Amino acid sequence: MTELWYRPRGRPSLLQPLAWVYGAAVQVRRAAYAQGWLRAERPGKPVVVVGNLTVGGTGKTPLTIWLVEQLRGRGLAAGVVARGYRRLGGPARGGPQVVHADSAWEEVGDEPLLIHRRTGCVTVVAADRVAAARRIADEPVDVILSDDGLQHLRLARDCEIALIDGARGFGNGRLLPAGPLRESPSRLRHVDLTVVNGAAEHPSLARGEATAGSALGEPALAAPMLAGRLLRMSLVAGLAHRVDGAGTAQALDAFRAGRVHAVAGIGHPARFFRDLEERGLELIRHPFPDHHPFARGDLAFADERPILMTEKDAVRCAALATPRMWYVPVTAHLEEPDSVALLDRVCRCIAATSAGLGPAGQRIDAGARRKR
Repeated sequence: MTELWYRPRGRPSLLQPLAWVYGAAVQVRRAAYAQGWLRAERPGKPVVVVGNLTVGGTGKTPLTIWLVEQLRGRGLAAGVVARGYRRLGGPARGGPQVVHADSAWEEVGDEPLLIHRRTGCVTVVAADRVAAARRIADEPVDVILSDDGLQHLRLARDCEIALIDGARGFGNGRLLPAGPLRESPSRLRHVDLTVVNGAAEHPSLARGEATAGSALGEPALAAPMLAGRLLRMSLVAGLAHRVDGAGTAQALDAFRAGRVHAVAGIGHPARFFRDLEERGLELIRHPFPDHHPFARGDLAFADERPILMTEKDAVRCAALATPRMWYVPVTAHLEEPDSVALLDRVCRCIAATSAGLGPAGQRIDAGARRKR
């Protein structure tokens, strides 16, 4: 289904009536928050949301890790909240759960565990992001980053960063379930920052063809989309590491001698495969669904060739590790003008919000501030 969503738009979809229903529900819900019929809740610390409009991977987790590290460089401690998508169980599945380096991915999710291991920051998962954010607000953090959650309107936010996959754009321009869109691309007019991961090569992102689309799920139409310029991000592959933790890291050039198995259970496996091929590797591709719970049989290839996978996959494959299994971590990279623009905007939002919070993290209205 996902691959069909990202093909060029052709004939009308049989799922279009359901997309109209979905679009109407999104529109009504957003209006309810805008009119105050439903209330967004503040956790007591500034909140920055890193999200997207489409189903499937866009690079949110690497950008979240980048933000944690860059904010730390500016003297700000960040905590991360996440849903822990497709958690399989755990004693605290219903409530906020703090992620530790030795947490089981089945209990906390693969991406939150990866974020915590890479950054060491306070990371909390819960189906209720507001509850998770309030749990983090009790920690000595200056800002809460929400990995995903652009559509989770109950969590009040002070800054929104929308991420777009440059290779897949907005797909066929249709809302779920006829297409990959959770919201109309016109939503990008209201976010603080829009970041494109990779070259903006998809037709839906071309100048003059940026899609705004109907909120009721109609095919997207040519219209101005963005309030400001696009920021550019790329993912840079690092050295390959053994999944079992043994040995020393290897440059990807070391795997050029013959064909290798490439395994990817992420939102956009083709991106991982393409990155490896651009480094000169000859691949046997093995795509899996996002967050796939690997079993030993999934990786029992009838040869002794090396197996390369993403770092997120390695989190789920640790118990299955063999000496020929390697993972390739990626790091988000923004050139200086864009990195400075992004960080400056985020820091301004944090500072403005922090100035309006009292000692207990409660919002102080303008009148109360004047009296203090």
